Amino acid sequence: MLKRMVKMTFQKDRIEDFLAIFEASKNRIRQFPGCHHVELLHLESQPEVMFTFSIWEGPEALEAYRQSELFQSTWSKTKVLFAGKPEAWSMKEVAAADSF
Repeated sequence: MLKRMVKMTFQKDRIEDFLAIFEASKNRIRQFPGCHHVELLHLESQPEVMFTFSIWEGPEALEAYRQSELFQSTWSKTKVLFAGKPEAWSMKEVAAADSF
C-alpha cells in the first residue's frame, strides 16, 4: 500500500471553489482502480491550507490515476486556485498500532 499526502495552499477567496471541485470528484477518485481511500483535511489555524490523503494499491495505481483524464481535468481546475506551490509525498507504512 502507498499512502499519498498532497499539501495545497489556496487563495482565500477560492476555498469554496476547491471544496466544490473536491465534492464533485471525490467518489470518482475513490472508485478509480487501485484507490482504497481518499479524504480532505485542512489546518484548523489556516483553512486555506488543505491536504488530500489517499491510499493506493501501489505506485503503479497512483501513476495510472495521475495519467488519467479524471486527474487531468480535476487538476487543471484546481491548480488555478492555488496561492502557493503544492507539495506531495508518497509514503509506505512502517508500523501502526491499529488501522482506521
